[in-house]
Amino acid sequence: MNTNENNVAEDVPSDSDLPRIEYRGHVLDRFQTEAIQALQQGHSVLVCAPTGTGKTMVADWLVEDALARGQEVIYTAPVKALSNQKFRDYCRLLGEERVGLVTGDLVIRRDAPCRVMTTEILRNMLLTGEELPELAAVIVDEIHFLDDKERGTTWEEVLIYLPSRVRIVGLSATLSNVQPFSRWLSDVRGHPVTVVEEYRRAVPLTFRVASREGGLRTPDDMKRFYKTWAKRNSRKLRMVAEQKRAQGRFKRGRRQPRVGAPTRHVDVFDLLFPEQAPYLYFVFSRRDTEGMARSLVRQLNRPLLDEDEQEQVRAHLDAFVESDETAASALDGELAHLYLAGVGFHHAGLHVHLKALVETLYEKKLIKVLYCTGTFALGINMPARTAVFDGLERFDGRGMIPLPAREFMQMAGRAGRRGLDAEGLVVTRCGIDDWPDIEARLERYLTGRTEPVHSRFGLSFNSVVNLLDRHEPDRVRDIVEKSFLAFHRRNKAERDLERADDLARQLVAQGWIDGRKPPKSLRSDVRGLHRLRERAEVAPDQTWAEFEERVFFLQAWGYLDEERGFNAGAKALQHVQINEIFVVEAFLQGIFDELDDETLYGVCCGMCTELPRSARTRVPRRDRGLIKQLDRLKESDIVIDAERLTGLRTQWDGQLIPFGRAWARGASLQELMDMVDANTDISGDLVGAFRRARDLVGQLRSLYSHDPERAASLDALSKTVRRDEVEVVG
Repeated sequence: MNTNENNVAEDVPSDSDLPRIEYRGHVLDRFQTEAIQALQQGHSVLVCAPTGTGKTMVADWLVEDALARGQEVIYTAPVKALSNQKFRDYCRLLGEERVGLVTGDLVIRRDAPCRVMTTEILRNMLLTGEELPELAAVIVDEIHFLDDKERGTTWEEVLIYLPSRVRIVGLSATLSNVQPFSRWLSDVRGHPVTVVEEYRRAVPLTFRVASREGGLRTPDDMKRFYKTWAKRNSRKLRMVAEQKRAQGRFKRGRRQPRVGAPTRHVDVFDLLFPEQAPYLYFVFSRRDTEGMARSLVRQLNRPLLDEDEQEQVRAHLDAFVESDETAASALDGELAHLYLAGVGFHHAGLHVHLKALVETLYEKKLIKVLYCTGTFALGINMPARTAVFDGLERFDGRGMIPLPAREFMQMAGRAGRRGLDAEGLVVTRCGIDDWPDIEARLERYLTGRTEPVHSRFGLSFNSVVNLLDRHEPDRVRDIVEKSFLAFHRRNKAERDLERADDLARQLVAQGWIDGRKPPKSLRSDVRGLHRLRERAEVAPDQTWAEFEERVFFLQAWGYLDEERGFNAGAKALQHVQINEIFVVEAFLQGIFDELDDETLYGVCCGMCTELPRSARTRVPRRDRGLIKQLDRLKESDIVIDAERLTGLRTQWDGQLIPFGRAWARGASLQELMDMVDANTDISGDLVGAFRRARDLVGQLRSLYSHDPERAASLDALSKTVRRDEVEVVG
């Protein structure tokens, strides 16, 4: 749907009404043409289309157009893997000399006219006042990440801080409340924002349910099959229901009584292979991705690859082993056997080199079955013939929750390869006993409606002090009240006032007089009227009040003085963005001062990441006192108050100190893996810790600018810990 600057819906033009636009040898689709026309008119654009339909063609056209005009463009992405992929794509498309990459880990050609970067990097550039005079546009891939609980604020800050002359191209497959979002964005940007929507997939999806009893069935067919099965097994089902009631609630992990046979992942394989391969099998546990992949290979009678494909895999494995000693140590005989069988697994904790190898083998069609977590579906262009869901629940850090519709559609969207498949197949594994629960969830998913994007705006303390430092109070308030959260609250207040007015008219018609005690029959409605009015009165200023709460917190703890002048704490906060209050308090208390550089790096690792609960390691005696000191700091009143105010949990895991120290001293990743007992590969977690810890070292270096000797040693430390194993781009 195309929408003008006032967001009044217009008729969608037919393809015959639009000019033919050719780009890279393709005649563009209707929605791509609409988006490019809007960009030519100087509008910002929100492109909402299913995965695989070609949203990024719009972004690519804009990049080439801006560069042809001598302007600059920035492409932002939520994850480094997607940033790295776009960097490689643009290097091929535009030439390496015109493309840069800035991700925190790597800075390549930072002054190139086309720069690919993570959203946090761009936000930091804008917040610190970096001038971008030639910047014409910013592409925000996966713009619905504005809804992310931990990182969403960054997306809003970028959209607010960018100069109004800069156009935005927002890309999303799952932005359901696009109209209110576009109205807010138009208000913030100060120029028209055109919405372009495409509902048709290039490769349509079909949905099936896989059960051991019923085989592969459509949801409607499964519904009929289950009714027949339940009728046939009614007596057993009643007995099981009574048994469950008698036993009460089962403890997690305890086997529950069943009537039907459980459907295993190997049953799904038997139903799908070879006609529906290659397929992605989405699992919501790292351990299960590895366990299922190995289990499948053990039960295969023969490899899934022919001899020629196996030779290609051997060539890739040989090149991998020869690439460097570290890569070679990550590949054991069991993994090689797995890949030669055409089976793999992929999750965030996987060794960075193995992750790259698996992605390469998959791209080359040499992995036919890939067990993976949901991170594989995020942005990276890795389609499959079929996408399989092992279940429709996932762990959210506290407990099991239903899989959000947005995540389901993101993963399901990987099914169907353009130009290869007439349709993409989406399969849900289902034990026959579980069908009643799965049926309700599937019905919701199949409507195609995803959860609306909500604002997660909650300025960090780093943002608060930098805004106070750079702007006058009126300008700070203007920035805060431009947030999507404030926009939503103002709109809700208007709706509440309208409802209150309607209710008041109804009450007056029934004899109520404002200011007088209402008759008993109307008291409940009058109380509701007062609540609506109170809510509408408070809501417009609520976002600013929350900003002021953060200011009062900083004043109460002495970071700011009564006049909002900067004391040592606020000056330190200007440079710290990771675990802000915890890190700044450690600095102010001199905890970092007494540490050698290697131990300091270990502490930084523990302040950035926590090992999985299943991982076990021995903490050296020398670190126990330091860990207790930082444990006490984590439980101090100021840190707990900051957590309560922001809703963000402080990260701290003292077990990581020896890992960081060893890495800073040159130990290999394989040597570090020998220091831990874990039931899955956690090398990816360690790599993530090393990357973020290096970022934190850079922030601490700014705190020691008054101490040239310590600043120089931290510079050297930052270079020492930047090693090939954590700097993979290709």
